[in-house]
Amino acid sequence: MRVVVAEDLFLLRDGLVRLLEAYDFEIAAAVDNGPELTRALEDLRPDLAVVDVRLPPTLTDEGLQCALAARAKRPGLPVLVLSQHVEQLYARELLADGSGGVGYLLKDRVFDADQFIDAVRRVAGGGTAMDPQVISQLVSRRSAQDQPIGKLTPREREVMELMAQGRSNAAIAAQLVVTERAVAKHTANIFGKLGLAQSDDDNRRVLAVLAYLDKG
Repeated sequence: MRVVVAEDLFLLRDGLVRLLEAYDFEIAAAVDNGPELTRALEDLRPDLAVVDVRLPPTLTDEGLQCALAARAKRPGLPVLVLSQHVEQLYARELLADGSGGVGYLLKDRVFDADQFIDAVRRVAGGGTAMDPQVISQLVSRRSAQDQPIGKLTPREREVMELMAQGRSNAAIAAQLVVTERAVAKHTANIFGKLGLAQSDDDNRRVLAVLAYLDKG
């Protein structure tokens, strides 16, 4: 699998390259600015982009805008965003087309290699990988605006946040130390209260929840 890495800090960029190569990913390019990222995504057509939000020359949202532009030209291009902060606007833009193959991780909350590589593989496979803090802030934003979120029980909210991270019922059950049957019941309640169609496909149900959280 061919990956383009975009990160302006040398040590972090080099570390990402070495880590991905150690897990048998092919690095198509490793760049440190927006224009080079745009060229790499257009010319090399990688299978996945791992992108820092803020890149030269603007050091604002250059990295994400380059990735979004490439994704517009190649719908479904998997993009895993790395950031120092929870940027709700960036998360909303990334999730806007609802096609999957997206992730948003906070750099200082990636605690081990297996966690990161799992997120990379999930996004590359068309799934989602969202940091819990990103989900929590989107949930909090919606809670203040929409009554249905407020109707969720504390346990249903926990299940929804784990679901929105991209976890299956089995993974949620293991995390919360409950049965899969209990998780399925909570999931059905969540979809009912939010007015969302149920789905057995993990990625579609994640995107349904995220689409709801992204409204407004």
